[in-house]
This record gives sequence, structure tokens and C-alpha cells, in this order.
Amino acid sequence: MDPLTALALTMLLLIGNGFFVASEFALVAAKRPRLERAARAGSRPAASAVAGIKELSLMLAGAQLGITMCTLGLGVVTEPAFEKVLSGPLHGLGLPEGASHVVALTVALTVVTFLHMVVGEMAPKSWAISHPERSALILAMPFRAFARLSRPVLALMNGMSNGFLRLIRVPPRNEPDNHTDPQRLGHLLGESRRLGLIDRRDHDLLGRVIAVREAPIADLTVPVARVTTVPATADPMEIRRTARTSGHTRLLVRADDGRVLGVTHVRDAITAENGRRAADMAYPIPSLPETTSVLDAATRLRRERAQLGVVTGPDGEIRGIVTLDDLLGQLLAANPH
Repeated sequence: MDPLTALALTMLLLIGNGFFVASEFALVAAKRPRLERAARAGSRPAASAVAGIKELSLMLAGAQLGITMCTLGLGVVTEPAFEKVLSGPLHGLGLPEGASHVVALTVALTVVTFLHMVVGEMAPKSWAISHPERSALILAMPFRAFARLSRPVLALMNGMSNGFLRLIRVPPRNEPDNHTDPQRLGHLLGESRRLGLIDRRDHDLLGRVIAVREAPIADLTVPVARVTTVPATADPMEIRRTARTSGHTRLLVRADDGRVLGVTHVRDAITAENGRRAADMAYPIPSLPETTSVLDAATRLRRERAQLGVVTGPDGEIRGIVTLDDLLGQLLAANPH
């Protein structure tokens, strides 16, 4: 193969590799709600991108197939062509024929690997992560066309991988969750740091924020043994006495069978009429499984205008309480600025 043809094929293979890399990261990083809004407005590229996200497993298999084909093409076409171009001049400089082939092969392998990493992988990956929706709109339609053409092969590959996952008791999924996945965020954050898009300080800060917002509330739970409660039949005087002794202004109201009826505030006991009991002054309190994330718990308490919530275990038993102040303090501690 003549050098010009090899050079042209090399450029095409690098561009193809970059196309598949960018398409893969664009579908993973793009915000689906934004694309869905654009699709409802009549955008065909957006509709194609949404369709790709809905069968993400198959599309990622297509990206990997395309990347593998381009990588093999570079090994078959580019490296021998570079070696052939370099070995002659090196032999002419006085190197033995065997040595010139070894040096030429080493240089060719180094150059091709460098071009493949920078032009075929890092640059398109950086672009797709920096502009996920824009890259998805640009690349979705041609990428979907490639996936349709190679669908039989992709379906076979995907079926084999799903079968392997089932063997190790991991349920395969073709469509990602609509909520933000912390593993996906962590992956994108790591890639952004590796590509130099963010500095180490921002990387560490964002990593702490992701870890904290997705951490379960179990570590912030005040154990039930330390929670101040009053019986449902407690009168205002008993509520005030309990609040004064414990130093707490909000008290859980529990029924005889142990159920939490709600929470009452000491100010209600101060202004309460004679004859009222704790059960009459209790207002509802949210119940949160102990696996609830810190962010989700804080969001729910704020939405329900509650200052604390009851934390329950898998068996439904009360583990304790968690306060909105503790949740917000944990979130703000991850970002001191």
C-alpha cells in the first residue's frame, strides 16, 4: 500500500474511532429530560438521541464494536505502512536490516498509539463530556444508523453479555434510571479530571459532595433510646416537664402499642386548653427508611415542612430520628464555600 493511501486510511480510522468514543460518552452524559423536551418540540436528532438512551446497552455495544474495528484497522493498515516508510531510511543510515525493522516498528507503534489516544480517544471524549447534549444531537442519527446496520451482531453480543451477567446473578438493564446515578457521576468526574477539564481541588470537592449526598441517613440517625418521647395520654403539664428535663422542644408522641403518632412542640403545651392530650396536639412526621440518601431525606423534610423524620429499618421497626438541621449540616459540610 502506498504511503498516501495509508495516510488517508489512518485519518479515516482515527476519525471513526473518535466518532464512536464521542457517541458513547454523549449518550451517557447527556441529560435525558433536555433531549426529551427538544424531541417533543420536533427535533429529529433529539428524538434519535432519546431512542438511543432507551436502549443504552445496545448502543454501548455498538460503540465498542466500532472502536474495536477502528483499532484493529490501525494495527493492520497504519503500523505496517509506517514501518515500511521508516525502515528504508534507517537502513540507509547504516543500521542493519534487522535493527532498522525493529526501530521502525517501535517508532510506528509509538506514533500510532499516541495518535489513537489523543486524536481518537481523549479529544472526542473531552468534547462529549464538555458538551453532552450538543454532541448527542450531532452524533445520534449517524450512530443510530450504524447501530441499525449492525443490529444482528450487536444483539448477539448483547445477549451473550446479559447471559453472563445473569450467571453471576446481576440483573441486566438496557435503560438507565432517570435519576442521577452516583456511579455515573463519579465516572464522569474521574474522566474530567484525567482529561484536565477540572483541577484536583474541584475534583476532590465534587467527589465529597457526591459521596455525601448519596450516603444513607443511618449514620445521622439519633438512636431510639436517646429520643425523648411522651405517651399519647400526656397532659400539657407532663409535656412541659418532659421538655424542661430533656432540653428538647420537640417530643415524639407514642401510642401504647409503640406506634409513633407524630411530634408535638412544647409551645403547643404552653397554650393548650385544659383537657387536651399529647395525641390531640401531635402533627404528622415523615417516615424514612434508613437506606434513604441524605439528599433525598433533606428534600422530603423540606417539602413536607418537617424538622425531623422517623427512621425505620427493613423490618419497619423504628431505628430513631433524623433532623433537618443534621441533614443540611452534612450537605453544607461537603462544600465549605
